[in-house]
Amino acid sequence: MAINLSKNLLQKQSLKLTPSLKKSIDLLQLSRFELIKKIEKEIDQNPFLEKEDTFEVDIKTFGTDFNFEIESKVGLRETLLKQIDELHLDDQDIKIAQVIIDCMDESGQLIDDIEDVCSIMNFVFNQNKVEMVLKNIIQRLSPIGVGYRDHKECIQIQINHKNISRKIKNICNQILFNEKLDEIDIIREELINSGITKEEYEEALIEIKKCDLSPGLNFKDTKFIYPDLKIFKKDSNYQVNFIKDTFPVISLDDELVYKVKKEMKSNNKQILQKINDAKWLMSSVKKRNETVQKVGEYICSIQIAFFENNPLKIKTLSNKDIAEKIGVHPSTVSRILRHKYIETPKGIMSLKALLVSSVSRTRNISAVQLMKLIGDIVNDEKKPKSDKKIAIELNKKGFNLARRTIAKYRKKNNIPSSRYR
Repeated sequence: MAINLSKNLLQKQSLKLTPSLKKSIDLLQLSRFELIKKIEKEIDQNPFLEKEDTFEVDIKTFGTDFNFEIESKVGLRETLLKQIDELHLDDQDIKIAQVIIDCMDESGQLIDDIEDVCSIMNFVFNQNKVEMVLKNIIQRLSPIGVGYRDHKECIQIQINHKNISRKIKNICNQILFNEKLDEIDIIREELINSGITKEEYEEALIEIKKCDLSPGLNFKDTKFIYPDLKIFKKDSNYQVNFIKDTFPVISLDDELVYKVKKEMKSNNKQILQKINDAKWLMSSVKKRNETVQKVGEYICSIQIAFFENNPLKIKTLSNKDIAEKIGVHPSTVSRILRHKYIETPKGIMSLKALLVSSVSRTRNISAVQLMKLIGDIVNDEKKPKSDKKIAIELNKKGFNLARRTIAKYRKKNNIPSSRYR
């Protein structure tokens, strides 16, 4: 057999993080409290950074029991990333796992679709690969149940990890994924008629009730909530401002930099690195704060109805929508929204809470708006309509909704099923 040597050109996409980019990403995800602590630490360690004396923290702002010496607890994200490091995965799985973790909220729920996760990674990996990492790696991490996309999956993950018999696990799954889940008595009757004993059914139900619907909430990233932004009404218009009063103003000690560079006989790499680190921190903090304000301004401009007490006019809004508007990547928006809060006339709330997902993939409609539509249909019906008939009626208008979606929001609207109406 002859062996031929040849050169071939191959284009290949890959994800690489430079140390500087990684630091910027980490900085973007910090809450205001954590960022202030980081700035204070950098000032102590870097002689080229100085802070203006105008920064004074009002203890009343944080509460009477505020203590700067209290360290933040280890957060869910840090806990999961540490477990990923200990698994000795290949580079691809590590990159995918890290992005999935960044797309989870504080309860451990994956708030972005698999397609959106692929989009964040510029479609370097396909959906099957991401799904495999989610199921085989993320959903096996502690606390058990994280990485879920809905509460049924959250319970299923926990049930599968429980030290119970396979039969009880199967019964749990039959209960969870039964189409008549909102009518538990009917499910009980069907399962007992199929040969399952009353004791086995009750045992399975007890195991389901033991499951934690928000497994990630046992981890708190920060001990104190302090808003970055404030929205207020001025001359019949709403304005969003970055809160500067309690934020440290840092600058480069130009005089010290000049003296050190003048007296250096040769370029000292360590000193030059400290100067560059100081410049990087100043520019990164400024960029971070500007981006937070941009995101906050756009979200509030879209959700004015919320502040005007008109929930039916609240618009659906996603990370992608914000990213397209302000000209950044959806992953940047996802990180910006992490642990960022805004002071509003209704109190302090998370920026993420102002994002409203559409319950339909074909038309923008919020959960509140869908509940109103379902309520209108039920109020106008001459004969009780089933969830399937309501779904058909709405789908004729282009909503493309499943029967189980109608059942879910009908229940949330406290409307009984057609059998009891």
